[in-house]
Amino acid sequence: MRETLRFLLGDEPREIRDVDPTMTVLDWLRLEERRTGTKEGCNEGDCGACTVVVGRLDGETLRYEAVNACIRFLPTLDGCQLLTVEHLKGPDGALHPVQQAMVDEHGSQCGFCTPGFVMSMLALYLNEDRPAEDRIDDALAGNLCRCTGYAPIVRAAQRMYDLGDRARDRFALAADSVADRLRALRDEEVLCVGHGGRRFYAPATEGQFADLLLQHPDATIVSGATDVGLWVTKFQRVLPDIVWTGRVAELRRLRATDTALEIGAAVTYTDAADAIAALYPDFGELIRRIGAVQVRNAGTIGGNVANGSPIGDTPPALIAAGATVVLRLGIERRTLPLEDFFLAYGKQDRRPGEFVEKIVLPRPAPGALFRAYKVSKRFDQDISAVCGAFLVELDNGRVSRARLAYGGMAATPKRASAAEAALVGQSWSEASVRRAMAALREDFTPLTDWRAGADYRATVAANLLLKLFVETTEEAAVTRLVGPGRLAHA
Repeated sequence: MRETLRFLLGDEPREIRDVDPTMTVLDWLRLEERRTGTKEGCNEGDCGACTVVVGRLDGETLRYEAVNACIRFLPTLDGCQLLTVEHLKGPDGALHPVQQAMVDEHGSQCGFCTPGFVMSMLALYLNEDRPAEDRIDDALAGNLCRCTGYAPIVRAAQRMYDLGDRARDRFALAADSVADRLRALRDEEVLCVGHGGRRFYAPATEGQFADLLLQHPDATIVSGATDVGLWVTKFQRVLPDIVWTGRVAELRRLRATDTALEIGAAVTYTDAADAIAALYPDFGELIRRIGAVQVRNAGTIGGNVANGSPIGDTPPALIAAGATVVLRLGIERRTLPLEDFFLAYGKQDRRPGEFVEKIVLPRPAPGALFRAYKVSKRFDQDISAVCGAFLVELDNGRVSRARLAYGGMAATPKRASAAEAALVGQSWSEASVRRAMAALREDFTPLTDWRAGADYRATVAANLLLKLFVETTEEAAVTRLVGPGRLAHA
């Protein structure tokens, strides 16, 4: 085992042996390094004031990503480069183009949120050339400005491309050197760091991962920590042992086959989104509404499944599509339909030491109708009141197959079996759909909480079925009129 955490802070190497396994990057920066440019706001990955940029090797390529420092555990930086707002000024003291653009466009209001905005803009600047305004909005959705200064900030994100040459940006010019230094940090050892008898394990292979969980079956498995991070920062939970998925290449693998898309448990939302959207476009749009860029760069689909939350957004869509989950215990593997993985609130069909290895998302049948809808109080960064996902297959105008899944309606993500039975064998018509809507009352008895009332949830869940019918029949009508090749334009 390697007992030293190794990463780059800007250009400076850091080697740390004694570290609290759940110390956040934010706390380390502010309390240990005294780099206070990175701000603490919500401390739950929502406001973006703590945004930093992490450079990591994606294969052999250096990739920069904006992440929330407040819920990212420090040991997850192993083998990475960390950039903060302090790194933006050049050696001569000149402002970086993203900073100068904020000055020129008067994008800083009270200034508290500005370092986080600047770091999100830096990630955008390093990764993309002159994105459209809606893409800028998406990149900045994880940063909240309470001074309502978004218009000048968006203008600054546009202007930064006029103030610098991306190809000759000093971060771009140093990328090959940084990548070489990160490659030199790679090894096949298990990282083990900790403090006070608590340990953070970061295995390098899936075999090591499986062995560690056999030795520590009660350890907390962490991927992006977008949920577990809040256990620490908000609930003050003390986690004795952590096993991290982030160094295991096999768990970060996304593989397309003739019949399915295999999504490793450590594949992030960002990495999976395009491949999923190619099969199920609505699923791709659903992913775009999970958290914000910082959350999607860290959070994983496997983690969203494994934590068993009744309001996780990906399980309803995965269940509707007929996904299966592959579990591993030591060298033993087993496969379950995803809906069978969720047993009760906070309880999944996972034995001590067993872990989610991958999710298998089948390719849709030709002509299958698939939709996923998220209903929440705001578009970005919000928890679902109701999430509904539906797959319907037709044969000569009759429903031959129906998979209707909901989140937020029960203690677990769940299929609506009574509603499905009301549809199968019936014509795809408004009358049949309304009978299925009524049957939902047999499937769910939703709760009232701060997100929504029980009656509201029941009404919305039924109306989403009607929305599915209206959308798909209208699209079919347009296709008949203008032809499938012109549907998107129509």
